Amino acid sequence: MRGEPPRVRARISACCAGVLADGKRRSSVGRDWSTLELALLLTSPSERRLNSVLTGRCHCGNIALTLTWDGEARSIPARACGCSFCVKHGGVWTSNPRARLSVEIENPALASHYAFGTGTATFHICARCGAVPLVTSEIENRLYAVVNVNVLENLKPSSLVRSAADFEGEDVTSRLARRARNWIADVRIVEGRRKAS
Repeated sequence: MRGEPPRVRARISACCAGVLADGKRRSSVGRDWSTLELALLLTSPSERRLNSVLTGRCHCGNIALTLTWDGEARSIPARACGCSFCVKHGGVWTSNPRARLSVEIENPALASHYAFGTGTATFHICARCGAVPLVTSEIENRLYAVVNVNVLENLKPSSLVRSAADFEGEDVTSRLARRARNWIADVRIVEGRRKAS
């Protein structure tokens, strides 16, 4: 907390004053702070300048995510996939192989998974609101992901560098190699820990 103004240090201390049985911390005013919110609060100012933290969620909030972008997120690639699923669902994807992605699913029973074609990508769909916040692919026992820019809430639209993407005809080996090179390689998904808003 060094380097923070006294008012911010006091707020962080208040947030961390009590620990709830479910692992969340409660501030003196009774607000619950998720692990992701606390991580952001406790990050040093210099680290925040080096990384951009983008947050998002599906429409109803059941699937929430935090994307820690390596470096400042001044320009973010936004690839509109041309496959039939992405076209029908408005999938516009971003990734940074050096980014970190944390996903919290409040109610796993309301999170659906869908795979088609080669079956090498899993679309994570909120069964309550229908949004598709992310896609994952397991490659050699490691989970990779891309995030739908349409669910990001603290993103300046002017920072998006939009392009079309068409992977039709790409063989499975090339597809997995491209994902391992370009997709987010540090992915954590936690189910059932957030409290409903």
